Amino acid sequence: MEGAETVSDILKNEEKIPETEGNCQDQETESSETEDQSSPRGVLEIPISGSDSEHSSSFGSEKSTVEKGGAGELSYGNLHWKNLFHQIKRRSVRRFSSFSFLEMSKKGVKKKLERNYSAEEATNCGDFVMAKPTWRNFSYEELKEATDGFSPEKLIGKGGHAEVYKGCLSDGQVIAVKKIIKEKKNDEERVGDFLSELGIIAHIDHPNAAKLIGFSADNGLHLVLQFSPHGSLATVLHGSDEETLQWRLRYEVAIGVAEGLQYLHCSCQRRIIHRDITASNILLSQDYKAQISDFGLAKWLPERWVNLVVSPIEGTFGYMAPEYFMHGVVHEKTDVFAFGVLLLELITGRRAVDSSRQSLVMWAKPLLEKNNVKEIADPRLGQTYDLTEMKRAMYTASTCVHHLPNRRPNMKRVVEMLRGEDEGVDIKHKSMGGGRAVFLDDCDLEDYTATTYLKDLNRHMELVME
Repeated sequence: MEGAETVSDILKNEEKIPETEGNCQDQETESSETEDQSSPRGVLEIPISGSDSEHSSSFGSEKSTVEKGGAGELSYGNLHWKNLFHQIKRRSVRRFSSFSFLEMSKKGVKKKLERNYSAEEATNCGDFVMAKPTWRNFSYEELKEATDGFSPEKLIGKGGHAEVYKGCLSDGQVIAVKKIIKEKKNDEERVGDFLSELGIIAHIDHPNAAKLIGFSADNGLHLVLQFSPHGSLATVLHGSDEETLQWRLRYEVAIGVAEGLQYLHCSCQRRIIHRDITASNILLSQDYKAQISDFGLAKWLPERWVNLVVSPIEGTFGYMAPEYFMHGVVHEKTDVFAFGVLLLELITGRRAVDSSRQSLVMWAKPLLEKNNVKEIADPRLGQTYDLTEMKRAMYTASTCVHHLPNRRPNMKRVVEMLRGEDEGVDIKHKSMGGGRAVFLDDCDLEDYTATTYLKDLNRHMELVME
């Protein structure tokens, strides 16, 4: 079918791509000064049903976009982006495979293709072959036909920078088409963000991450993903459906998201910080398996770096860690805090910020400190939850949303706590597995108290709600 070739097909027709000497590891070492310059920003994909988009925020900051630590600066040269932009504008998908950004050499790709990838197989995270041979290059006409001309009836999600449509391909496969809009950005910025998100997704191969089927740079920028029949966790948990999500499924979702984040932080050779873990960005498969989606705000975190300082500060209010929304600091504990808020949503059935603009974290903290299961548990659950699991979830959430990042556990420890592998040990007197300390310019963490956090939260609320 015209326009439906895979990346593998495109590469077979590639005429000349300069070969790169050495293996992928050598290339990675050689490019270590610039490898993390491709961090994207900007997509908040909020389902229409059960949306919490009114709490999303994106605002400027005077903070620098980089934390200097010997790994160069997080910025692309103008010439680099112009080259990418012009290649996309010409819709030269054949050259798409040779972008330096995607780090694909002809030699490396041929080795991958010789392994006869099936439609279900993906590139290993550590192999650094970015464009997957099974990704399909869709034409605009294919996507238009699949979504009935991007009909409003097919619109299933909308955010500030993207629209998501349900579609059906000619072979009967149901898909979700993410249409990049980003009206406040110019074409060159949109292309840069699009390529960055593709670069992030290409590193990911985990059952708790959304699967990308293909893309299209024809008449706009589109990502094509597997369709999640149950929609997002926000829709199921906070929607108008009378049926309540059972505790067993909630706990499985919590463990699934935790394992997905552990993979992003620990198992990928390049650490990925998602930066927008929300109930709206957790999709549910047919059997309610959690899948982390929307990597539009994701950041690379170089191995020897402790954290990044970014600007503008973007994300969803209610999920942002205090050091992030006040100082722009991004690190693994940024995702840990957001996961803690997500876990509180599963426990309580409440939104991260309710209709009265009350923060779930601030509402839950006193109940967590008193270990008040009866008051904090979602009343819709009745007595159907497992008490041991509930207490585990409550303790885990309380550590994840600590106002000091160094007091939060890492995701490996979070998985252990949820699975009960830390039982029998006094966790309160153990290190939370934080790894390297997080440093803030102009902010002494030891003097940053819960009261200061509350004041910062109120200040941030005022900024968002203005």
